[in-house]
Amino acid sequence: MSQPGGRPTRHEDDWWGQLYDDSTEDTGPTAAPDSLDDRFASAKKTVGGRRGVTAEPGDEQAPPTVPAQRAAVAPAEDTWAASKRWPWDEEDQELLEADDDAPADAHPATRLDLTTLPPRAAPDSPRALETPGVPETPGVPETPGVPEAPEVQEPPEGWEASGSWGLPEGWEAPESREASAAVAVPAAASASSVDYVGSGPPTYDAEPTALPPADPDELDDLVADTVLDGARYGACTLRAVSQRGDSARYRGEPRRDALLTARFGTGEQALVLVAMATGARATPGAHRAAAELCEWIARAVGRSHQRLTEDIQAARRGDLKSGLHRLTDRSLGKLRASAAEQGVVPEEYAASLRCLLIPAHPQCRTRVFFGVGEGGLFRLRGGEWQDIEPRVDADTPGEPVLGFGSLPSETPQGDRLTMDLGIPTPPSPYEPAPEPPRDPFLFRASVARPGDALVMCTGGLADPLRGEPALCAYLARRWSGRTPPGLAAFLADAQVRVKGYADDRTAAVVWEA
Repeated sequence: MSQPGGRPTRHEDDWWGQLYDDSTEDTGPTAAPDSLDDRFASAKKTVGGRRGVTAEPGDEQAPPTVPAQRAAVAPAEDTWAASKRWPWDEEDQELLEADDDAPADAHPATRLDLTTLPPRAAPDSPRALETPGVPETPGVPETPGVPEAPEVQEPPEGWEASGSWGLPEGWEAPESREASAAVAVPAAASASSVDYVGSGPPTYDAEPTALPPADPDELDDLVADTVLDGARYGACTLRAVSQRGDSARYRGEPRRDALLTARFGTGEQALVLVAMATGARATPGAHRAAAELCEWIARAVGRSHQRLTEDIQAARRGDLKSGLHRLTDRSLGKLRASAAEQGVVPEEYAASLRCLLIPAHPQCRTRVFFGVGEGGLFRLRGGEWQDIEPRVDADTPGEPVLGFGSLPSETPQGDRLTMDLGIPTPPSPYEPAPEPPRDPFLFRASVARPGDALVMCTGGLADPLRGEPALCAYLARRWSGRTPPGLAAFLADAQVRVKGYADDRTAAVVWEA
């Protein structure tokens, strides 16, 4: 740089004279971009110029090396369609179209976070509205009686947030707004669950009132108010629930029903066991007896599950009945022995037992039921209930009838027998006292059909099913769908109350695919 007032000696000093020349007027505001990037590019070009080159005043400045900010430009039709990928493929789209024709009681194979892909329209569609600066938004013909579709909350990725936005040019809106906005919901799932059915509301409240008393030294003896479980193996889906009755909830008594679900084995050779028991009424240890009985029968079945699985798959009904009868008697004998150890009367420390065996093999649809005591076994087929509880008198012989099993009047030698006058004989002091009559063993092996629903339950649900037609109709409507309900929906259905029935409820339902 030369001294003030001196003449320039080099060409690169000409810009100094041009900058501070008195004849140069102020340029004022310019239309050129004036961002930080533009100023940096201009300074870099000025300082980094080659030596010996003088810029003439009339020469045009070269464009800056850093490009200016680009304005938003509407994407072309083919470019946008090729770069934008929808979250489904052609096969998923065919499934969505096929589910539109599915019956109302089948869950659609759709995802709620996706919308319907609009059909492709011709470029010269008369319904397209031209809007400068934004993509063309197709118009929707007015349909009388149909409300307007809700506005979309967020625009697609890569679009300007300011102003209104719509579909790209060349796309049409769906002809039916209900097809894209509404989602098909099964009738069984959409119907809201009810609190009670029958002649009137039950006496007790629907929710628990009092908790059972607890012993600080025996906290393992506590029983939860409700137990819920579920699984899916082979061609069936299992739902099981056990809940305290309204009377026990109000009085603060523990749940007398016990529920146990277990799987023994792996793969197609696995065996699923559902065991439920009900303790004696008005006894202090009823819940403990029911839990012990479920544990003992589960141990017995688990140790013999391989043999049981083979017998079920081979349809050996006789072997199954005799083997399960033996396992049940052993479990009941252990329960009586436990009562003797505690110094309790065996009749008070007793429980009814109901079990269901489900093989995991998808080709085996044999379901085996066995147990003792009160309860119910039902089958829901074609929307109609069937009571398939095994009959007690089928395996229990009755009194002899004259001519059919009664004693003959005389021996083959002609000697007449002495008449029995009905005088009771005093018991012998050397013989043990006769045991009280036991409940007969129940057994049933049946082959399920696709669409069946097998219901095994204790008396708390079996009694209202046999005595209240409104409950049968309600559960038949809820459980007749091709898709089993979820755990929450199943719990809501199982706790629908009926006036006059306030006992504990335990139920297990198996839906066949």
